[in-house]
Amino acid sequence: MSATLTAPSIASTPPIANDLSERLYRLDVRQYEEMTRLGILTESDKVELLEGLIVAKMTKHGPHIVATGLLQDALTSQLPRGWHVSMQDPIATIDSEPEPDAKIVRGRRRDYVARHPTAGDVPVVIEVADTSLSHDRTVKKRIYARGNIQTYWIVNLNDRRVEVHEDPTGARDAPDYRKITVFAENQTIPVVLDGREVARIAVNDLLP
Repeated sequence: MSATLTAPSIASTPPIANDLSERLYRLDVRQYEEMTRLGILTESDKVELLEGLIVAKMTKHGPHIVATGLLQDALTSQLPRGWHVSMQDPIATIDSEPEPDAKIVRGRRRDYVARHPTAGDVPVVIEVADTSLSHDRTVKKRIYARGNIQTYWIVNLNDRRVEVHEDPTGARDAPDYRKITVFAENQTIPVVLDGREVARIAVNDLLP
């Protein structure tokens, strides 16, 4: 005699926790860097530390890759002596170690053999955003504001503009930037280092 199998009703299914945040173990920056030093995490692990959690990086598509290269070309050709461009490398903040698409860093590359740059070394961080736009406008913006990064650019590929956030609140309950300026395709963005404008970058030069 054959039995008829029926799918379990929703009511009979064990409930799933709606919020696991209280059960997550958060790492501090020191612990995360120790995992890297010991080889537990390697360069093949496409992750970054965001607000104490190890998060997988998003997949990058053609326009994102091209825009990142254009960004590197534009910045490298404009920076004065005493600064360099770092691409997709870590910056150490209060509770995170994000790897922005680009950042402007004080000094020489050899100055950072033994440590990652911190907010005092990095006046500008930049993210290229297409599918990551919401994430870059929320989580990444909050991290950079909390870490007191003075200027945060979002190269918004979806709307073909650059959003420049300035004047961070620093560490507080809801970290944010007090000022945002949107630059359209036909405009140029000032590059401000130590309170002084040192160059201007055309938005069109950053868009694929």
